[in-house]
Amino acid sequence: MTLLLLDSASLWYRAYFGMPESLISPTGIQVNAIRGYLDMTSRLLIKYKPNRVVACLEGDWRPSWRVELFPDYKLNRVDESGEEDEPDTLAPQIPILLDVLDALGVPLLGVDDYEADDLMATLSVKQPGPIRIATGDRDLFQLVDDKRDVKVVYLAKGVSNHDLVDLKWIEKKYEIPGDRYALFAMIRGDSSDGLPGIRGIGEKGAANIARVFSNLPEVIQAAKNEDERLSANIRSKILSNLDYAQIAPKLVGCALNVPIPNMHIELPKKPKSMKKIRDLQEEFGLGASIERIINALGWQL
Repeated sequence: MTLLLLDSASLWYRAYFGMPESLISPTGIQVNAIRGYLDMTSRLLIKYKPNRVVACLEGDWRPSWRVELFPDYKLNRVDESGEEDEPDTLAPQIPILLDVLDALGVPLLGVDDYEADDLMATLSVKQPGPIRIATGDRDLFQLVDDKRDVKVVYLAKGVSNHDLVDLKWIEKKYEIPGDRYALFAMIRGDSSDGLPGIRGIGEKGAANIARVFSNLPEVIQAAKNEDERLSANIRSKILSNLDYAQIAPKLVGCALNVPIPNMHIELPKKPKSMKKIRDLQEEFGLGASIERIINALGWQL
């Protein structure tokens, strides 16, 4: 009864950079991201055999409420037009991929002013487990919950060599209690999202703090109280970055209360439109990738 959540942007970026640029449609459009996304999804369906699936999308990759909290949020990724900087040959592939997924009947979900991470977080606490979150983004380690059987299918090394992240995996990797990854990440920061963390502490210092404290308000209070579990140097850095530390839980933490619309998330038992699938397959030269996902869905056509 597994729910598979697809971090779609993460998957198509991995596909785009992992598949040959020579994959071109008959009309001359590059289709490596489309084919790679479909192939990865096929393999995940076969591996985890979910009965529910949601392809999660960015309603907004820089939600207004996060930017209001921290104007530099993901500012490093903004191009000259104010949009997300992405490869010229990737952007045209996304609408085609979404058309394919829609024709297959794969549930698509995007909610205005929320990132895909927030959708996956909300679904992970509101839907019954087991839940598997497929992503190349370590931010989602904060959603791991062994009691509810929520695990991250971490694709940083590809589908073939992916890690299935549970609390023990996090503990071994970062030498912290597995359920404190969010605290660790808030302190460490993430340059790819323009998040500085608490400046001057770094990954090792963040791990040291996460081994002792369970949340950031507790850390802030300890710094204010000159708690000797924190060195004078670390206390000084926390207090010097107090403005950031106070907003980090909301900024870095995933939203758990996204207004998810009522929707059917069952794995499709038949295509929404087989004709549309075949038309897209022919027009864009999607060949075996379409056959693989049809087989992975278990359809007898």
